[in-house]
Amino acid sequence: MIFHIMTLFPEQFEAFKQTSIIGRAAQSDLIKLNTIQIRDFSLDKHKKVDDAPFGGGAGMVMTVQPLKDALRSIVVEENHLKRVIYLSPRGETLTHDKVIELSTYDELILVCGHYEGVDQRFIDSYVDEELSIGDYVLTGGELAAMVVVDSVSRLVSEVLKNSDSSEEESFAMGLLEYPHYTRPTDYEGKLVPEVLLSGNHAKINDWRLEQALRITKERRPDLYETYIKGDHSKKVREIIKKVL
Repeated sequence: MIFHIMTLFPEQFEAFKQTSIIGRAAQSDLIKLNTIQIRDFSLDKHKKVDDAPFGGGAGMVMTVQPLKDALRSIVVEENHLKRVIYLSPRGETLTHDKVIELSTYDELILVCGHYEGVDQRFIDSYVDEELSIGDYVLTGGELAAMVVVDSVSRLVSEVLKNSDSSEEESFAMGLLEYPHYTRPTDYEGKLVPEVLLSGNHAKINDWRLEQALRITKERRPDLYETYIKGDHSKKVREIIKKVL
């Protein structure tokens, strides 16, 4: 998976590219992160990339020319499936299903806006979709781009050492994740649930599903309602009845 990140602040990605799971994946060539400085493509002698909005209003708008030329500088490998995404609060909200969809592409080009946004003509001509990470506004698209890279990278083969991790986490199975415990078994009088120490994996799995159902019902009833309406085995149905 190759990520091309068009930004005015490529330095924001330096630590990100070298840290933790993303860093290890990049070092192992499982993913590639290519940052493109949009300002380098400005034809203005002062490297200006923005201008005042037509019609008035606060802030500045990024101009088409630097964005277009920065995009055209990106070389996509032959036969690679790519998608151009503009990070925007008005875009489709990023979900686990969306992350799965994005992971099917070979290359993602992430455009990080700034100021009051970008000229609509760039979006209309060159962007495949707009994507939001939530109902709030950020200073720029850089943090949103990192979220996309992190979430999609986790689904790339071999990025996670344990392939089961991405399948059992919150949202992957349609529920929020169950609680986790580790040593010691007794911490200030608070004990690890006995079932987790039993070695009975069938009972442990049942307990985890029940806990996931209870947490989801309490915190995300929308996800809970969708899940219980699904097609489940008799055993899962029995656990659902315990939580209803």
